[in-house]
Amino acid sequence: MKSFAIIETGGKQYIVSKGDTILCERLGAVEGPVSFEKVLLKSDGKEISVGDPYISGAVVSGTILSEKRDKKKIVFRFHSKTRYRKLKGHRQTHATVTITEI
Repeated sequence: MKSFAIIETGGKQYIVSKGDTILCERLGAVEGPVSFEKVLLKSDGKEISVGDPYISGAVVSGTILSEKRDKKKIVFRFHSKTRYRKLKGHRQTHATVTITEI
């Protein structure tokens, strides 16, 4: 059984292990090293540590490879019989992160 961890970033939770590449919310940092301190669960293959809600002192390290914007999502509001139409678009920014150490 290989080691893994569950981290929280951007309001979402990700199961990661060493060498994984994840697509998470924008981290607001330039390309380079990043660390995730919000570790919910950590396993080294033999023991499992569970946080309450986070494990104190546990850190998952990674490297930001790039930041990209997602495809445009269309937000359209419409009220019938009142000629109310609003069209808006949204593009979410994502960061590609490779996990280097648990």
